Amino acid sequence: MGLTIRQKADRIGTFRFTSVHLMEALARWVPTTPELEAKVLFGRHLWDLAQHADWLGRRTGELRASAHYSPRPTDAYMAALEAMAGATGTLERVSGFYDGLLPDLERRYREYLAETDPLNDEPTVRIIERILFDLPRLQGDRVAFASQRADLTARDPEWATRIGTMAREAGAMAVDRPAARTTAAV
Repeated sequence: MGLTIRQKADRIGTFRFTSVHLMEALARWVPTTPELEAKVLFGRHLWDLAQHADWLGRRTGELRASAHYSPRPTDAYMAALEAMAGATGTLERVSGFYDGLLPDLERRYREYLAETDPLNDEPTVRIIERILFDLPRLQGDRVAFASQRADLTARDPEWATRIGTMAREAGAMAVDRPAARTTAAV
């Protein structure tokens, strides 16, 4: 048996929350990151994340949740998001986002696609496939940034590894709501 509609809404809503959280982190970093190349990189990608959040938010309404339903992820996954967002150095920000969190998020999108029925959840599948199509471009831009700013050095070279490990070890990302209670007809 596949996912229930409520489980789909919870997972898609949590993906939306994550996209919004990442978008907001990039937006906070733009004015506080001194390197122009990093500002441009973050600015481009916060727009992409806003698009992803919008697509996912519209889908939650179609899955019988409120439009733009965004439940908070599990505490362990939230800790990874907050740790990544708290980076202060430019390379820690870049590596934490692009090398730590994005690969884990991509893995989770792919797991969702493997878990869901592609026929009865086709709209969600198409949205996630569009998001997955964008991620290699984001990573390519990150590689271009690294070649443009090879002069930058990381304060903490293990930062991305720690963020990625936190995200992976968080386990489930979404918190499923309890099944809806039904009342018997009298």
